[in-house]
Amino acid sequence: MISYYSLTDAIKDIFGSGRTITEKRPVAGGDINEASLLTLDDGTMLFMKSNRPDFAACFESEAAGLGAIKDTGAIGVPDVLGIGQDKQCSFLLLEYVRSGKRRLDFWEVFARELAAMHGAETDKSVGYGFFHDNWIGATSQRNQPHDSWVAFFRDCRLRPQFDMAKDYFSAHEMRKIDNLLNHLDNYLPEPGRPALVHGDLWSGNMIAGSDGKGWLIDPAVYYGHPEVDIAMTELFGGFSYQFYGSYKEAGYLDPDYDDRRDLYNLYHLLNHLNMFGRSYLSSVKEILNRYA
Repeated sequence: MISYYSLTDAIKDIFGSGRTITEKRPVAGGDINEASLLTLDDGTMLFMKSNRPDFAACFESEAAGLGAIKDTGAIGVPDVLGIGQDKQCSFLLLEYVRSGKRRLDFWEVFARELAAMHGAETDKSVGYGFFHDNWIGATSQRNQPHDSWVAFFRDCRLRPQFDMAKDYFSAHEMRKIDNLLNHLDNYLPEPGRPALVHGDLWSGNMIAGSDGKGWLIDPAVYYGHPEVDIAMTELFGGFSYQFYGSYKEAGYLDPDYDDRRDLYNLYHLLNHLNMFGRSYLSSVKEILNRYA
């Protein structure tokens, strides 16, 4: 992926020296980045995320995540057009995915395509983790490769978040946290093999494209257990029952998945606690007390 020194240079290189931006329209949605819909003088439309110059690495990791999902050939994601950074901002240019009417079997197809992504071949040299660290929201997400899923989820997901949130907990609660982390293998199984997961899969990170099918956006990818994606879909409201029925038919959801769903979501609740404050603390403590 080429990194450009300015938005103007990127537009000229990607679309031709004669192309210019004729309109930039803000798009509502994200809490972290500024989102814009750009229109070029020939009518081409593209989506741009921008932020401070020091966010360039975040956009590079998002581009890599979108590329990893696209490489599976299983499910729709926007094409990455370019990334860049100048003195004013960093930016990520993406294909503009036009919204469409959901097909009648939208949820069933989305479940099957997500399952196909989870079932795609992964790089066996990585194990559980990814080629580099990335971000979950505005938080750095560790992806150091591990041979064990349980060890990875403990050392690269729960422990860093608990470390950042330690001031919220009493000494007694910190002992519970240590007990949970030291006995995580009592609750989480080792899957048969690593699977590429979106990593931040809630309704806001899935859109309906012009083909009427679900497309994935804003990934925080890594190689992990497919159940983490399904668990997060249930964290903030849940998807349609047709989705869960079709996904179960694909065979990636064990009968006792419900027993560990909240433990997977503890990671995201801790991240929200660390990003947005103590309104998430009671949910975190409820899960901690249940397992520890």
